[in-house]
Amino acid sequence: MARKYFGTDGVRGRVGDSTITPEFVMRLGYAAGITLVGREQLPRGERPSILIGKDTRVSGYMLEAALEAGFAAAGVDVLLAGPVPTPAVAYLTRALRLQAGVVISASHNPYFDNGIKFFSASGTKLPDAVEEEIEARVDQPMSCVEAARLGRARRIGDAAGRYIEFCKSTFPNELDLRGLRIAVDCAHGAAYHIAPSVFHELGAEVVTVGVEPNGLNINDRCGATHPEALRAAVLEQGADIGIALDGDGDRVMMVDSRGDIYDGDKLLYVIAAARKATGSLDGVVGTLMSNLGFEHAVLRLGVPFARAKVGDRYVLELMHQQGWKLGGENSGHIICLDRHSTGDGIISALQVLAALKQHRQTLDEACADLVFYPQKLINVRLPAGFDWRSDKGIDAAREAAERQLGERGRVLLRPSGTEPLLRVMVEGADGAEVDLLAGKIADCVRGATEGLC
Repeated sequence: MARKYFGTDGVRGRVGDSTITPEFVMRLGYAAGITLVGREQLPRGERPSILIGKDTRVSGYMLEAALEAGFAAAGVDVLLAGPVPTPAVAYLTRALRLQAGVVISASHNPYFDNGIKFFSASGTKLPDAVEEEIEARVDQPMSCVEAARLGRARRIGDAAGRYIEFCKSTFPNELDLRGLRIAVDCAHGAAYHIAPSVFHELGAEVVTVGVEPNGLNINDRCGATHPEALRAAVLEQGADIGIALDGDGDRVMMVDSRGDIYDGDKLLYVIAAARKATGSLDGVVGTLMSNLGFEHAVLRLGVPFARAKVGDRYVLELMHQQGWKLGGENSGHIICLDRHSTGDGIISALQVLAALKQHRQTLDEACADLVFYPQKLINVRLPAGFDWRSDKGIDAAREAAERQLGERGRVLLRPSGTEPLLRVMVEGADGAEVDLLAGKIADCVRGATEGLC
């Protein structure tokens, strides 16, 4: 069914718009609470319990209170974790045997955006059917259970500490990070008080970036979406390696001592190659955006490769279908199902560091067999309601580019899941040709929106 509120990663938008308001979020909490109450078979008299975590956006306080009210009205108890990374909510929901977890975050977006995403009791994204059931209830009249059945709220004082210990447990016991000087950029986000402790307690000397959130500076010229800030810190501080997380801590980028930036494809390859060497890798899932060079390198390892739609939920779905444990996106979402139930920036970085330690390699050496194809991505803003899929001019431009590239490349057009954008991606062996073809298609899309293509 067509979704009205939920996108590829929960409900997201600009604070104050139709969905990211106290009134809507309270109704969303109530609808989710009623849905979960109806699905759970709990002992008589026991209320379902839900964990709420958030990142460092100033709007998080407001939305947390609204969610808490909605859940309480539905008769659901709430545990408040405060600012913690998205994967921490997934872990704590599972560890505490709760019915669901909720994250208030817009991930890598600017501070003026926010969103709500849900995790199931097993620490995975909610199935589509459950999200659809919640959507169907949101627009129905909201009521309230009788006073004796109202949900209650309490704060978890040790949420951060629990998650730090969990992250450390995913790093091999026989290894440590002693002798490494690591720069860690937390994007002024949810991992600001967690990630530095994880790497420090494993033995590293830690240099911090982006650990002073003020509610307005999350992802602002720092973090995984702006790794140039980490690059500068690595070079200035003489760090051996740098780790950049995004605002909610589920993405990671890394930088080596020379200042070279390593995206999700490269980091996923480092993990895959190390696991192949130990015989613990069945296959790798990437996405439609994964570089052709990454795919070819994985296949040269003798490992099957499959592409999912863009979005970590689709990567996870295909991993489950294939029975594989490793997958991810070039954006830095990496999922290691033998370590966690969802993508986790800190844990993914630890898997990379473990691989480098075990094989006594630098990032550059670990990626020596990985040769990327030039790739050009252009975002084109679309007017509301514009049906780009049915536009003959756009289709003709795409087909012309595909004919010109032949077996030497590919073209991908896909809409953003969070913004009114069409992403035009062209990839091929010749960088100049790739840039030219991507520009032509993007110009055609712009023209089509004005009836000129």
